[in-house]
Amino acid sequence: MKKYISYLLLLSAFALSNFSAGAQSTGNPEMLVEPLAAQYFLDPYLANPAMAGLDTGLHVNLAYRHQSSGINGAPITKALTADYQLFKRVGIGMNIFNDKAGLLNNTKVAFSYAYHLPLSLNGASALHFGLSGAFIARRLDTKEVNGDVTDPDIHAFNRRDNYFEADFGMAYTLKGFTLQASLPNLVSLVKNSSTDLGIDRSVFFAATSYKINVGTELSAIEPKVCFRGIKGYDNIMDAGANFSFLNNQLNAFGMYHSTNSFSAGVGANYQSIAGFQLIYNSQTAGLSNYTSGTFEINLTLNLFRK
Repeated sequence: MKKYISYLLLLSAFALSNFSAGAQSTGNPEMLVEPLAAQYFLDPYLANPAMAGLDTGLHVNLAYRHQSSGINGAPITKALTADYQLFKRVGIGMNIFNDKAGLLNNTKVAFSYAYHLPLSLNGASALHFGLSGAFIARRLDTKEVNGDVTDPDIHAFNRRDNYFEADFGMAYTLKGFTLQASLPNLVSLVKNSSTDLGIDRSVFFAATSYKINVGTELSAIEPKVCFRGIKGYDNIMDAGANFSFLNNQLNAFGMYHSTNSFSAGVGANYQSIAGFQLIYNSQTAGLSNYTSGTFEINLTLNLFRK
């Protein structure tokens, strides 16, 4: 299996090199986008590259989010992630993220490397480090233009260079306890240190959680607190918990956000191999008069676990 994964990694690197052939710019101030709720409990690799290959086996996650409002051009977000424990201390990951709102289409393709350093002989505690390299493309969807599609400004926008970005993350784990932090958009952070070219981009992510195993009917409880920094905006705090039932076959979670919004979801797993999760994200207080929120669907597949 490791042999095939190595081949897949080489092919992915080749595809990335072709994708980046037109990328001549580094750094790209990110849009202010609410993160997918899957990052809180189902797919922590979405928020932190250090989580790639944290567990044995291949983990594939697919996420889809659509704003519930009937407004034409409402945001649609899609993500595909895969991470694998290549060796005992090495994990790799791939993250494809697409966000479309109106005419603007953003695509991010990232590849991650993670190193897991045990701090005890039995592996109960460990430090984790992760680094992602990503290419970001922003384009206008000319098929949705209600006007003159030959407008030179439209084509000038679509001829812009792709952007290179990097994300770095760390984590400390001790049995059920996890303390983590990540710095997304490192290139933008360094490049814009003296000349501020934009706001609305993620600056940091930090979180702490503790999973408490309980029993059979109520299998586990995992409270979690997150802290997110957005350049040009107030920092955002998320707090909530995930509840697992019937030997982790069912789960329900809720997160409250300091933007006066919340996320809530339910999910089911089949023998820890496949699962799905349905999530509702209420809208932030400032936009609650215009839209009722978003719905998110997550599918997960776990293979080759030891």
